Amino acid sequence: MIFFSWHEKTVKKTLSTLKISNYVALWISFIKGLIFGAILFYLLTK
Repeated sequence: MIFFSWHEKTVKKTLSTLKISNYVALWISFIKGLIFGAILFYLLTK
């Protein structure tokens, strides 16, 4: 449980520092996942 509270505080601090909303952070994570997934797919099917 300590990790989850630490992670939640860190994410909230980062979002407020960057002045982005949760919605924007979700889109950034989605795009990042697509990019890493595409790279991994490329490397594994090479």
